[in-house]
Parts: sequence; C-alpha cells; structure tokens
Amino acid sequence: MITKPTIDRIMEATDIVEVIGDFVQLKKRGANYVGLSPFANERTPSFTVSPVKGIFKDFSSGKGGSAVTFLMELEKFTYPEALRWLAKKYSIEIEETVESPENREADNHRESLMIVTGYAAKFFHESLLDTEEGKNIGLSYFKERGFSKETINKFELGYSPDQWEAFTGQAIKEGYKQEFLEESGLSVKRDNGSLYDRYRGRVMFPIHSFSGRVIAFGGRTLKSDKNVPKYVNSPESEIYHKSSVLYGLYFAKKAIREEDNCYLVEGYADVISVHQAGIENVVASSGTSLTVEQIRLMGRLTKNITILYDGDAAGIKASLRGLDLILEEGLNVKVVLFPDGHDPDSYVRQVGTSAFKKYIEDTKKDFILYKTDLLLKDAGNDPIKKSEVIREIVESVAKIPDSIKASVFIKECSYILQIDERALLSELNKMRAAKARKDSQQSSSYSKPEQPPEDINWDEPAEQKSKDDDSQEKEIIRLLLMYGNRMIDWDGIANTYIGPFMIAELSDVEFDHPASKAFVEIYRKEVENGVLPDEQHFIHYPDKDIVDLTVNLISTKYTLSENWYEMHRILVPDEQVNMKATILGAIFHLKKQKVGKILESLRKELQTTTAEADQEILLSQYMHMKKVEKTISDYLGSVILK
Repeated sequence: MITKPTIDRIMEATDIVEVIGDFVQLKKRGANYVGLSPFANERTPSFTVSPVKGIFKDFSSGKGGSAVTFLMELEKFTYPEALRWLAKKYSIEIEETVESPENREADNHRESLMIVTGYAAKFFHESLLDTEEGKNIGLSYFKERGFSKETINKFELGYSPDQWEAFTGQAIKEGYKQEFLEESGLSVKRDNGSLYDRYRGRVMFPIHSFSGRVIAFGGRTLKSDKNVPKYVNSPESEIYHKSSVLYGLYFAKKAIREEDNCYLVEGYADVISVHQAGIENVVASSGTSLTVEQIRLMGRLTKNITILYDGDAAGIKASLRGLDLILEEGLNVKVVLFPDGHDPDSYVRQVGTSAFKKYIEDTKKDFILYKTDLLLKDAGNDPIKKSEVIREIVESVAKIPDSIKASVFIKECSYILQIDERALLSELNKMRAAKARKDSQQSSSYSKPEQPPEDINWDEPAEQKSKDDDSQEKEIIRLLLMYGNRMIDWDGIANTYIGPFMIAELSDVEFDHPASKAFVEIYRKEVENGVLPDEQHFIHYPDKDIVDLTVNLISTKYTLSENWYEMHRILVPDEQVNMKATILGAIFHLKKQKVGKILESLRKELQTTTAEADQEILLSQYMHMKKVEKTISDYLGSVILK
C-alpha cells in the first residue's frame, strides 16, 4: 500500500494538463484547455481540463476527475497503478507500508497479465544481450538492420531462445502462474496440459500500451523455412486488442503533438529505423488493416496523417478503401510512395534523415488526388472504367465531414478527371442525401418511444421527484465545495467558517442520495479532526463516486467571456453577492423538502391507521411538523429572500 506522504508528493508534482496532454491534443481556451474526447467519437471538442482546479470534465461521456481518475478511466488502471504511473513520470520514489515483490502477480487479473508480459519483456531483452545464443543470432540481426544499442534498449527489443521451454520453465520457476502465461499468449498448452514457448527462436518486438507498459509481442523468425510463419503475434487478451493499438505510439506521441503530424508505416522495422533517424512521429498498424479505433488514437494527437507506403502497388490498391475511414473521421490524409524496392526502413537507411525528410516533402500528395491519379492510370481510355473511377472518387469525397474541404477536392478532381464540376457536385449531393436517409432510418429504428401525454399519471413523477430531492442535496455539496473554506460575514458571526457552520446546521438532516450522504459524512469527520477539507481533498479521494460527484458539481460546460458585460450590458446574478441568502437558502430549502416528505408519510399513515389512540399521536406529530414547515417558510420568505 502506497503511503499517504508519497501520494501527497505525487499529487503536488502532477500537472494535469501535462498528463492528459500525453493522451489528448489540448488547446488553450481562456483559463482552461479543450480537446476532443478520448472516450467518445466527436468532432466538436467537449473535453475540458481546468489546470486551476486540477480536474478534467468530458461532457460527451460524463466522465471527470483528477489526473489519477483520467488514467483509471482511459488506461483501465487501478488506483495504485495510476499513482505508480505518475510517480514514474515525475521521478518520485514510492514508499509502501507493505513490500510488494515485483515478480509476484497482483490480485487483480488484468494487472497479473501486465506483470507477466513485463517479466517476459525483461527476460527476452536479457536473453538478447546476455546470452551467447542471443548475441550471435538476435543481436547480430538487429545490428545488421542498423539498430543502435540505444534504440535496442529504448524499444526493449529481445530474443526468445530456440528451446521448447526456456522462457516458460524460468517463469514457472519464479512463481508465475500457468493461467497467465497461457492467457497472455506467451506459452502454449500441449494436449497433456504442459506448456511450451510460443516464440522460440525469434527476435522479439514488445508492443507497448499508450502509457508505456508492455502488453503484447511480435516475434520474427530468422529461419528461411517457408513453412514457418515470418511473424507470430500475441493473441487477443484482456490487455491486448490489436485493433486498438498502434506500434510505437508510446514513443511517438510527444513528437506527433509537436509536429502536428503522424507518419503511418507498415512494420515494426519501419517504425524503429525512422524513429532512430530522428523522425519520431511515426507509428505502424502492425500488419493489420487500419481500424477506426487506431485512426481515433492518432486523431487525439493530430489531425494530419501522412502514410508512408513501400513500392508495392498491389498493396496500395488493397488499402485504398480502408483509408476512406481516415477521411470519415475528419482527418487530413497525405500519401508518400517510395521508389520500387524500398520501404521506409530501407530508404531512410540508404539516404539519411535530411534526404528522407526532403523526399517526403517533395512527393507527398493529398490522398484524394493521389487516389484519383492512381485509379485513372488503371482505367486508361476505357470509358466504363473511368466512370467507375469517378464514382469511387466522389464516394471518398462524400466521406469528408467538412463541406468546404470537400468542395475544394471536387474542384481539383473535376480538373484531373476532365469532367464538369457541377456533375461531380450533383453526384456528391445524391450520395450525401442517401447517407442521411440511411442514418435517419437507423436512428428512428433505435429511437425511444414517445413520452406519454402529461395528463396521464404514469410512474415517472415519483422518479422525477426523487431527482429533485437529489438535486437539493447536491446543492449543499456544491456549496460546501465552493465556499466551505470561507469565513461567515453576516449577522456579526465571527471566526466561523461556512463549511462547519453548514454541517452543524444540517446535523438533524438525513441525506438520501448515497454519494451526497457519504460526502457529508467525510466532511463531518474531517471537521471533527480539525481539518477543513477543500475541493482537492475530494477530487483526489479514492472513492470514484465521491470524485464523480465533486467534478460534476464544480464543472460547467459554459463560461461567460470576459467582455460579456461590455458587449451586452447585462449583469448575471452572482450568488456570492449575498452569501447569507445563498447558504441559508440552500439549508432551509433542503429542510423544508425533508419536512414535506415527513408530512406526506404522516398523511399516508393517518389514512390507513384505524386505532383512535394511534391517530391522536400521528395527528399531534403532523401538527407539530406543520408548524416547523411554516416556521421554515416564514424564515425563507422574510429573511432569505429579502
């Protein structure tokens, strides 16, 4: 368990903009930063980060919290995992109350898989550097590819010994469980139940998560036997979904943001060679067809994708349709084709960094125009094929969500295709109309049934009433968060803070909303211990429900611009002008609400109770509560609202 002083040091060192900036492209807007949600597919930014409050709020998905919460939501970390990640980022030494050996699985299933793949990466890397077999076979291969010692260490490249159980036997000996060795794909089960190494005799390329942990492997054979697959990759698991991972992204994300461009290549060696040449904004789809999830990963960091193909024309044509997905996500796509016989790996090694960059700048083309040129060459003078090309190009343009950008491409394509621009626009509009109809039909088939008329008494009013009750309780929490640390400045009350005052005034009130009830209890205990908790105390609280409640109450999607008053001469009421009305109003409105519920309960009991003595007791209680209600109402009317 990580000690509290360590947690405090981590929280103090953490810059939430810097942390989230590792995963999302953020732009400054006023006092906050905004970006596209990493949790939802959106075109207009609704994801906000407040450096002052140290929180994020995603208005698309409703998620919010601290840097720790963000890592837990996005990377599926546990609370301790998120703290460890931040500690590593800010070079903070972790102190723990109970020692946790690194080579033992955690209770958490997902973490157990992470630990075993981390151990495997270390094993393969050490086999490469420290064993004769590894040096003679694996290290020789990597050096032949031109990879430096620094690059080999950075990407944690390795070698799996050419023996049936070299890795598996050592892992079991060190206490790793067979179930995790098998589930991670590192070991394969025989018919007799024993395990053997999946990657024996292969050089190893560890695949890292967005946050830098090893989650899978690609193993390349060095044998010339055609019956042996060239690459063997990790199977899907709880920690590895290949459609949602880009090889090299962990090492490239900073450069992608800085360059505002992402180079997309095909293989592991392409990424490593280009990265080693100092061009670090490069990733690969690891041999799979490009997926929407992978495109959105890049789209979180930049809107500009440059695809670096090798000279295989057949491969390029096969991937054209998949690249339409990038256009659909609203990204800008450029294409670079290398000379025959070259891929990014071989070309950068042959010509060097400067010439490689220059070649890209000189030859890159917008994807639509590149696709138009390529398909036209294939069509030749065949009018039927040419008409098919025109339709296919317009289909690609129709996927671009930005209508201005689409119209520019239509203009360019009309010139290349030698066809009237209006004809292309007409075809484009037909396709868009058809898509809109299809989307509308799908939407209506899944839409909710219409709401019942208001005059019919369904069960919803009770549900709505419950929500109203919750909102009154949440208003108390909001005020504790916003003003609990302020001194009272009304009725001559001195040396008293608003927070403890509110807690004392509400000592006779029972909260119903679970998170609000827990919040008040935490606040009460802290006050009793002589501590006045602020919003940061609750933003970083280990209980997710408390964090969610806090962030939802202190976040707003809308802020008035600084020149609002100058432009409109409209003053927006400020609750801080009359703090007495704000604080006492909330307290007594909640009390009035609670009294109303008690009265309603007493009324129901009076209707069902037949014993005269019981009726008298209930009636007495009812009359007493009516007096309490009138006292509160009078107080609200005469004191608070005047």
